Amino acid sequence: MHATQPGAIDATHQNPAFAVSLLQTWSIEVLPRTAAKIADFTALLPAGTRVYIAHVDGTPLNDMVATAARLARDGFPVVPHIPARSLDDVAQLADLLARYRGEADVRQALLLAGGRVSPRGSLSSSLDLIETGLFDRMGFTHLHIAGHPEGNRDIDRDGSSRAADAALLTKQAYADRTDAALAITTQFAFDPQSIIAWSERIAALGVTLPIHVGIAGPAKLQTLLKYAVTCGIGPSLKILQRRALDLTKLMVPYEPSDLLEALQAHKSAHPDSLMAQVHLFPLGGIEQAVRWAKEKAPR
Repeated sequence: MHATQPGAIDATHQNPAFAVSLLQTWSIEVLPRTAAKIADFTALLPAGTRVYIAHVDGTPLNDMVATAARLARDGFPVVPHIPARSLDDVAQLADLLARYRGEADVRQALLLAGGRVSPRGSLSSSLDLIETGLFDRMGFTHLHIAGHPEGNRDIDRDGSSRAADAALLTKQAYADRTDAALAITTQFAFDPQSIIAWSERIAALGVTLPIHVGIAGPAKLQTLLKYAVTCGIGPSLKILQRRALDLTKLMVPYEPSDLLEALQAHKSAHPDSLMAQVHLFPLGGIEQAVRWAKEKAPR
């Protein structure tokens, strides 16, 4: 791995007291098809905003690379999803990474198992991706891995966290024995206590990687319920269901201000918390999510 580049992921973790606000810096996620609807990202996003390019199984890899190239030309650090189970083999991974580096100067990536139940080829997990050694050899400076504050039934079918914890500790060991810069980017959730408890629990296990907390941007309640069911979010789904029963809130679009305040209160009281910043899932639209973040970010 190389020296820290613009869009570095570990500054606040190295000095937790430096960034009091979790929105001091924030990142956002886009799909190629939603990004295509934005005429000018430079007029929308603050300079230097890290932009993740999400991959849905079936999305042409050409579209992923083209979106990365466009955002890179606009000056944004780009973090494409690399879904292990959607790739044919290591050769296809090598070709994809070479294209990202050559066509968009991409230096960061989010490594995932991916949405497929069964691997398309020989790669099935983010650890498989890391162990190819390709990211290091091809000049990727920062690797992001997924975190699941409310568990992941695809990983731990028994509802425990044993397999997820073991995988996380293996990646922590990789970061410890190399100069790789790793960070955890979490699935979105709506229950702050679940997020806080998870972050404290993995820290107690020995994890020191900074956490980029996934937060759903403003959206209609029906939209959030749909995504919560699809993503298998447990405690958070109950929170949304309770909100749906409150007629005073049912017709009002959800925004994550209360969630952010709860997380921020914990970060302020515990500046050594692994929680380093916010990662936005713009489930209700990119413009709406960005507007909220700009309003809430410290000036």
